[in-house]
Amino acid sequence: MLGGGQLGRMFVHAATAMGYRVMVLDPSSSSPAGEIAHSHLQAEYTDEQALDKLARECAVVTTEFENVPAQVLQYLQDECRVYPSPDAVSTAQCRIREKQYACSLGIPCTAFQPVRNNQDIQQAFEEIGPDLILKTDRFGYDGKGQVSVSSVEQAVEAWKGLDRAECILEKRIDLQTEISCVLARSSAGETSFFGIAENLHRHGILFTSTVPAGVDEATQDLARSHARKIAEDLDYCGVLAVEYFVDPGNNLYFNEMAPRTHNSGHYTIDACYTSQFEQQVRAVCGLSLGSAATHSAVTMVNLLGDLWEPGEPRWGDLMEDPRVKLHLYGKTQARPGRKMGHFCVLAPPGEDTRARAEQLFSRL
Repeated sequence: MLGGGQLGRMFVHAATAMGYRVMVLDPSSSSPAGEIAHSHLQAEYTDEQALDKLARECAVVTTEFENVPAQVLQYLQDECRVYPSPDAVSTAQCRIREKQYACSLGIPCTAFQPVRNNQDIQQAFEEIGPDLILKTDRFGYDGKGQVSVSSVEQAVEAWKGLDRAECILEKRIDLQTEISCVLARSSAGETSFFGIAENLHRHGILFTSTVPAGVDEATQDLARSHARKIAEDLDYCGVLAVEYFVDPGNNLYFNEMAPRTHNSGHYTIDACYTSQFEQQVRAVCGLSLGSAATHSAVTMVNLLGDLWEPGEPRWGDLMEDPRVKLHLYGKTQARPGRKMGHFCVLAPPGEDTRARAEQLFSRL
């Protein structure tokens, strides 16, 4: 496993439960995944000695985040099986490339303009309009590297604040909601979809994911169709998440994709017959995929480090509800905005879980 955060940790839990041994490569000495793996290689992702050990001792290599340099995956691919492919990861690393890629497949995106100089900014406002979002091309997540701008002058100053890194200016749309589609695809081409999640963000960071989503079936079917098209075109193997915007007219727009398990898929641990992490193990290890069907209505709530500022959250109050499942990630230091854990509220199909989840969160 390349990467040792919470996604890797939950993958290790799933893999070891199935009898696999897992080696984690991560530079941090306090890696949540490395802490519970059979072996933790504490090294940079570009350390050839560590990569050689990984390739020599592992039957297959996979990732838990998309910012592992694509050339590292290519280096490993020459020695062992690597899923997802370097090309799939490389495409998802760059906003400009992934949006151009989605458009090439006929998948609608919000209007956008790559930004590499001041002339690009001027062109964006002339062709797209005044209400835009400036986003870094790389390493932007959880609202980082994003600035709302309404004039050329404002955009130029914002771009300077981002050190004139390669960026994208994207049209801000009237948003009804955001949804995500998480799928798994095996090396044999078997594909399985988890339930479409409806996502609510706070300050650019995912707050809740609710399944079933409150959008019509036609929109959900289209989201699955677009995600399948991407997975098949990339000959993808592993778990893939595709995020979308939905406007008030139920028009669906591609936002971004993640070539890995996803925060909005955490609900699958408690509400599905097979979790996204077990599904990743099955896909990359050449097994048949498990059932991705949900057996409960569910809302997942992210727990950020801000919650710890007044002291340890009142877990006892949370756990008084017998339908709550709590997951903490083993991180030793709580910081504002840092993902420390999540909890899920389960209910029989058809019941509302979001209101109860938000009520419980407020008690923490």
